[in-house]
Amino acid sequence: MRFEGHGARAMHIDAYEFGRMVVDGKTYTDDLILLPDDIRPEWWRRHGHTLLEDDLDEIFAAGPDLLVIGTGAQGGMTVPEETWEAFKQAGIETVIEKTPRAVQAYNRLLDEGRQVAGAFHLTC
Repeated sequence: MRFEGHGARAMHIDAYEFGRMVVDGKTYTDDLILLPDDIRPEWWRRHGHTLLEDDLDEIFAAGPDLLVIGTGAQGGMTVPEETWEAFKQAGIETVIEKTPRAVQAYNRLLDEGRQVAGAFHLTC
């Protein structure tokens, strides 16, 4: 499924601070995935602080043009080269930043009208 043409409205990040994110007025305190018309709270990775391809099956299925990954306040979550390569193979442009900068990038890209999804680690 691609985002275009189904009338979805992407989620805007109102605020972020260590361990807390506000999306469209609602506060979340666990890692989360943002899809154009859905929020997947309590997102966990199979190997904790290492992001693997199958940790993002929902995003691959949705097929965004762009994925913003927030690796945590201090960048504690790693994205191995194999995972990055899987995004490239799927045609998904990827921005990987510490979460404070990732939030800024996500909102900026959203404002530009890009088809963007997000995966955010909220702590370390």
